[in-house]
Formats: sequence, structure tokens, C-alpha cells
Amino acid sequence: MKRIVAFVFLLQLSFFVKAQDVNVLVQKVKDKINLVNDYEANGKMKTNVVFLKVPVAQVKMYYKKPNRLKIKNEKGISFIPKGAVNMNLSNVLSSGKYSVIDAGNDKIGNTPVKVVKLLPEDDNAEVVLSTLYIDVTNLVILKTKTTTRDNGTYELEMSFGKYIAWGLPDKIIFSFNTKDYKMPKGVTFDFDDGTQKKTPEEKLKNQKGKMEISVNNYSINKGIADSVFN
Repeated sequence: MKRIVAFVFLLQLSFFVKAQDVNVLVQKVKDKINLVNDYEANGKMKTNVVFLKVPVAQVKMYYKKPNRLKIKNEKGISFIPKGAVNMNLSNVLSSGKYSVIDAGNDKIGNTPVKVVKLLPEDDNAEVVLSTLYIDVTNLVILKTKTTTRDNGTYELEMSFGKYIAWGLPDKIIFSFNTKDYKMPKGVTFDFDDGTQKKTPEEKLKNQKGKMEISVNNYSINKGIADSVFN
């Protein structure tokens, strides 16, 4: 009987230690992200959605704490799904209180990662579940999967280089289900699938979409006026 009690105690202790470890890890990642108060960046955006012909766009990205993000296409109109505004990871880590769960280990490419799930404690939160794939060595998030109430499920994949010390990626790939997003009012695209009678919304149904932004440079913590986001 004593052995059983001891085993149960050690098992509970193990779960407690693991929970503490991932909480510390998430806090370290959050602290790194919080080094950035604001940034302005130049980039190139490629949008890949079945039936949509969208040219490669030169864009400017503006971010300001705590969660303001603007992506501006310098020529024309960008097709940017609603969930794309969560590309600033501070949104994922600052959206109220959440429970942190250790979901084991995995690999992204050749990089070992810790898998962590965030469950919001608010039953009415927009985000239902976030799964983070964290590079423990560099304290950066390489991938996220986020399920929301209104905008479906989307993924972010990030690769890092020159700005890894700030936790800022050189490339962001945003993947989403087109059925979960509404076409912007007044925006038309060139559809070419051999049919004539379907609306853009009907053609987008049950399709996959992907948006890729390659960042040329960041100007970090130089100050950005609130009017930029109006």
C-alpha cells in the first residue's frame, strides 16, 4: 500500500514539475517578445488561394504594443484574412488568462521543439485553443495552430535569422481555410476555373489558402504614432 501511495505521489509530482517547466518556458518566450515595443518593416507578400489571381505585393508592416498590427499593400489591395492580424505573437500570449499544458516533444524540420497547448480560462474567449511549437534553445515559436470561434482554424509557420534575438521572423507563412473568411466588400478578383455562374464566395468554399510574407528589414523600437493604425 505504501508503494502505491509513493508511486501516486511521485506521479503527481512529475505532472506538477512538467507544468511548472512549461509555464516558465512560455513566460521566457513572452519576455522575449515583449522586448519589442513597436516595429516598422518592409516585406514581400505572396497570396496563394485557389481561383484567386493575386499579384505579389510589396508591403509595409506596422506593429505597436500590445496588439496593434497593420499590413499595408503599397500598390493595390491586399487579400488579408481576419486571423492574419494575429501574426504578432503577443496576441496569442496576451489574450487573457490561460492554462498551459505540456503536450510533449516534436520536430519542425531538424529543430527539436516543445509542444505547448494554451487553453483560455474565459469560456467566451475568441480563441478556443492555441498550440505552440517552441524552439527551446532560441526561445522562439516556430509554429502555431489556433482555433477560434468565428474565424476557423489557422496556422502560422515562422523562420528566423537576423532578428532572432528580438523574436522577429524573417518569413511568416499564414495558412487558413477560405470557407472561414468573407471576401472584403467592394474587392473583386480574377477567377479563372472554367465556370461562370458561381460567386466568389461559392468558389472559395472548402478551399485552402496561404499567405507568405518575407521581411527585408525591421526598424525596431523607434516609436510609431497611433494615427498609423487609423
